[in-house]
Amino acid sequence: MRHARGRNHAARPPTLTGLLGPFLRPHAGQVGLVLVLLTVQTAGNLYLPILTADIIDYGIVNGDTSYIWRTGGLMLGVALAVGILSIVTVYRASRVSMNVGAGMRVAIYRRVQDFSAREMGRFGIPSLITRNTNDVQQVQMFLQVALTMLVPALIMSVGGVILATREGAALSLLLGIAVPVTFVVIGTMVVMVMPLFGFLQVKVDRINQVLREQISGARVIRAFGRARSEQGRLGDVNADLASTMLRFSRIFAAALPMLTAILTLSSVAAIWFGGRVVSEGSMPIGNLTAFLAYIVQILLSVVLVVGVVAMVPRATVSAKRIGQVLNTTPVITEPARVVIPARVTGAVEFRHLTFGYPGSERPVLRDLTFVLPSGKTSAIIGGTGSGKTTLLSLVPRFLDAADGAVLVDEIDVREQSPERLRSTIGLVPQAAFLFCGTVASNLRFAAPDATEKQLWHALDVAQARDFVVSMPGQLDARIDQGGVNLSGGQRQRLSIARALVRRPSLYLFDDCFSALDAATDARLRHALRAETGDANVVIAAQRVSTVMHADQIIVLDAGRIIGIGTHEQLLDVCGPYREIAISQLGARGMRKAVP
Repeated sequence: MRHARGRNHAARPPTLTGLLGPFLRPHAGQVGLVLVLLTVQTAGNLYLPILTADIIDYGIVNGDTSYIWRTGGLMLGVALAVGILSIVTVYRASRVSMNVGAGMRVAIYRRVQDFSAREMGRFGIPSLITRNTNDVQQVQMFLQVALTMLVPALIMSVGGVILATREGAALSLLLGIAVPVTFVVIGTMVVMVMPLFGFLQVKVDRINQVLREQISGARVIRAFGRARSEQGRLGDVNADLASTMLRFSRIFAAALPMLTAILTLSSVAAIWFGGRVVSEGSMPIGNLTAFLAYIVQILLSVVLVVGVVAMVPRATVSAKRIGQVLNTTPVITEPARVVIPARVTGAVEFRHLTFGYPGSERPVLRDLTFVLPSGKTSAIIGGTGSGKTTLLSLVPRFLDAADGAVLVDEIDVREQSPERLRSTIGLVPQAAFLFCGTVASNLRFAAPDATEKQLWHALDVAQARDFVVSMPGQLDARIDQGGVNLSGGQRQRLSIARALVRRPSLYLFDDCFSALDAATDARLRHALRAETGDANVVIAAQRVSTVMHADQIIVLDAGRIIGIGTHEQLLDVCGPYREIAISQLGARGMRKAVP
């Protein structure tokens, strides 16, 4: 059975509103409530200048003290109600934005969990971390500010213009000049800063990458005395990011004084011309006061809009970056029609398998056909770059073959559910990785319901009981992120124990005995043979002593099979294997059984 190579593709990145729509939909009721509260709150703020005008025109001018007290009390009540509504609105808007941000982070995490090595390589780990933290935060902050500032500012601007015209029609020409000039300043600023944010997020990715490398590789940096040069490299990317931020800040540093000048000049012009209109008796003094209040409200609302608009370009770029992740269709997906094997034995078969990484000049694996039977121990040996890890990665479908097929339990892995397939496999990767937590939590990562007895049994088989017993807390002993507080051999043995806790039908050991001494290696393999029973055990290694007792050994060279057989058979018929055995074990020791 042959399959065409899968293609990953990404739809066109969504706009900011297009991204927010699906995440806001579950909170539509809360958003509606926030909009109603904002409308009432803004209406209250717009009503206050009218009351001020009434106090002046009907209270102070006429000397009516009781009217002043009544209207003043009403103003106090409106102001108090507006304050309470403001608190409730900010609280509700914050809950909506936080929930939307949480939903985005979960969506990105779930999508990344489905990524194959191809998609992970395309985005890069530093970029994915930035997208799930910094980019989501930018969109989340924009949503919160939009709900608490942009909406009331827009209502205030429109309502203020209407009411200001009503209070002082003779001065409305001032608004016709001030508002358009303000929007020209804002539009120019947006056009200038929009391209900067695309570069900004890429530079944030870059600084995260450099920091990640320098923190992870701190020992190597110190060992080779490269601390000063690495500080210089970090300084370069940091300065690059800072220069972009400074360009952004300079644009705003120029725009904000211009907006302040427009506000001040508009107020001065309103007082100048308004004073003449009042002196002519065409406008009551209270109306002029209300008009001035509305001008301030309108232009301050415009300034608030500027603050929100300043966030739009960066939030838009972040939305596109988030959308690129969410819209990427992984190469490896759930099949349209899932086939469940009749029997789970762990048997693996490769049929005319060919695989090449994107952009490589030639395939890593070429036309491989062989069987890894259940109930046996099979070994794959070859030099660095021969394709051992790639071959094992095709079995749990971390990668998909370009041509040919991989069958597990007589069913092509591309026709099985990836989750179900991987649940039958116990994988120990080449780079032993442990999670931050305890010994027990790392072992239970493979089987959450495992008992302490089962955990100790797995540690016994993996030859890890001795050092776990000596650790403070034993099973509850602390494991740092990546297992950095353990030696390489200890990490490998805990990784093997983790796979044993699952008790799968298929074990894949990817060169995970390399950090063990010969005696521990021999004891572990002997214990494995008794433990795995009818399971299929596949070991990829470079040491002949690790594979010489396997029931079947596959010799790889440059992605091709150059020999299959037992250790004794390969010594007689496979020259490259014999050369490896002689170089590692010597002419006499290569035929001696290791206990």
